[in-house]
Amino acid sequence: MKIGTCVSLDSMENMEQKFVTLRNNGFDTCQLIAWEPAVWKEENAVVLKELLEKYQITVSAFWCGWEGPKVWDFYDGQITLGLVPVEYRQMRIQNLCDGADFAHKLGITDVVTHMGFIPENPNDPNFNTFCVAVRTVAEHLQNNGQYLLFETGQETPVTMLRCFEKVGTDNLGVNLDTANLILYGRANPVDALDVFGKYVRNIHAKDGCYPTNGHDLGRETRLGEGKVDFRALFVKLRELGYDSDVTIERELAEDSQEQLKGILDSREYLQTIINEVYGG
Repeated sequence: MKIGTCVSLDSMENMEQKFVTLRNNGFDTCQLIAWEPAVWKEENAVVLKELLEKYQITVSAFWCGWEGPKVWDFYDGQITLGLVPVEYRQMRIQNLCDGADFAHKLGITDVVTHMGFIPENPNDPNFNTFCVAVRTVAEHLQNNGQYLLFETGQETPVTMLRCFEKVGTDNLGVNLDTANLILYGRANPVDALDVFGKYVRNIHAKDGCYPTNGHDLGRETRLGEGKVDFRALFVKLRELGYDSDVTIERELAEDSQEQLKGILDSREYLQTIINEVYGG
């Protein structure tokens, strides 16, 4: 099981230095976090592929963003995030397909995104049309030999599972963000594995606390200081046969040096638990 971290692809500027920093700190795997469609050009794919080969870095997943407004709370988030809002849906379908094609040029098979606050009521008309949109993207990725991964958080585990069943393609998966299920007040990530565990293909290792009001998400913390029981999580993952990537995602507001120290501390924390659970 490899531990990696996130690398931002907002522009091509400093990408080589980012990969140098990655390797200098003992990482050889990452997720590329990409929110800027303007960067997803053929010539950039050529340069990135050369850099990845030069530094012997594996990209476990391409985290694909989309255009339009995005507000990370329980009110405006409902009407701005993912493929759920009808007014942005067609544009974002195209964004996800374009991002997947860019990832395909890099040889990346897993494409991750936030789908938004999926309607929990299966009788809500927007649930059916949302699933049609997801199927459109999933079928496009299927033609590329790729998987479409839902990042957890904005929907309950059962709602996600229901969507998978409704969409019906065999290339849907889960990017389990261990903190998001807690930050959004949706579930405990360990118990959520009972619902969608077989679909998990990548993990964002993150920690946090449950919401304390009805408007704002919970608070992210350093690993080991929030509500995620990482030892129980990895025990359950081992039982499920999971042996893929664990990606450290750290979104705390810190300067770059403090951020790097936090990532390295997180790796040490995770490696100790993984060694205990998996043997190492």
